[in-house]
Amino acid sequence: MSRKLMYLFSVLIAISILAAACGGSAETPTTAPSGGDVPPAQVVNTVIVTVEVPVSGTPAPPEVIKPAGYGETLAAVKAYGKVKCGVHTELLGFGYLDADGKNVGFDIDFCRAVAAAVLGDPEAIEAKSITAADRGPVLQTGEVNMVTRNMTWTSKRDAEWGNFTWITFYDGQGFLVRKDSNITKLEDMEGATVCVTTGTTTEKNLATSFADAGLTYEAVTFEQTSAVYGAFEEGRCDVATSDKSQLAAAQASMQKPDDYTILDITISKEPLTPAVPAGDDQWFDIVKTVIWGLINAEEFGITSANIEEMKASPNANIRTLLGVEGEADWGYSTLGLSPDSLANAIKAVGNYGEIYDRYFGANGVAFQLDRGLNKLWTEGGLMYAPPIK
Repeated sequence: MSRKLMYLFSVLIAISILAAACGGSAETPTTAPSGGDVPPAQVVNTVIVTVEVPVSGTPAPPEVIKPAGYGETLAAVKAYGKVKCGVHTELLGFGYLDADGKNVGFDIDFCRAVAAAVLGDPEAIEAKSITAADRGPVLQTGEVNMVTRNMTWTSKRDAEWGNFTWITFYDGQGFLVRKDSNITKLEDMEGATVCVTTGTTTEKNLATSFADAGLTYEAVTFEQTSAVYGAFEEGRCDVATSDKSQLAAAQASMQKPDDYTILDITISKEPLTPAVPAGDDQWFDIVKTVIWGLINAEEFGITSANIEEMKASPNANIRTLLGVEGEADWGYSTLGLSPDSLANAIKAVGNYGEIYDRYFGANGVAFQLDRGLNKLWTEGGLMYAPPIK
């Protein structure tokens, strides 16, 4: 018998003796005496005592309830040796091929960050080129481990496609026109031809905005994003519409970018978000946490260049994020990762601000785009992530 059970058994015996001593003289009569008053029946109360037995040593961690499918994706990724990502290959800045044919871009770096965190190698990715219409099906079938392809997070997509992780880019839908078109406001587009990618929130926003304004238009739709802007540049439509970041990317790719302008009109909110197939909460949490790590790293001033120095920071939160704070566990043990997995991701692609600046900053390789709402919350923007601890 264990020491704990012996202690509990002793306590129960002591309680029993005490209860017997208190009730020893109180006997309930079975028959009423004849010729006299019937005495009231005596009630013996039952006292339930709860005894907490102290447990020596370190308590066991709480068990994580694991639903069906939990952990399957991480196991599959490790077995395959690569993270399969559904991506864009023709959207400058976000997902495109460089001069060497390598997949690069803002969205691609989040795939690389996950690979660095999970496999310790940011190049261990398999970038699968998908169209806008493919995004839902590849998530629903689990053909890829994540989609990181300038995708708007909506309630319907969240319910039907997969799990949307965390907003990596705040955007809004706008309009690209020729400067000599004399179009400056929505009303000027009455009866216009509008080039748009089919199967997107952009297409729906266009319809509802024009209907609400009482305007008519003719949609010229394409499945491929590049076809939209090719047709627009050829003059097959008066206006091109999409997220403003995509319009900026398209304008920068045109032969005469200065001939075009993005109107100061925003008809929607477009939170762009990587997503994962539904059914594996561990993988869902891994991708979210990697994104959180990149955002928190910018808040703390951790960069790909100073990360080794920052591991000796006096700030415990920084040391925890980088996996060097003793036994502090930011969740890596439950997620099946190493303590330094977020440090590996930051070292590979930089913090969130570094990723943004690499493609859209003053010296960006794609084009310049003001951060606007994508500034950190501490700087007046909306970019915010839960703490890593």
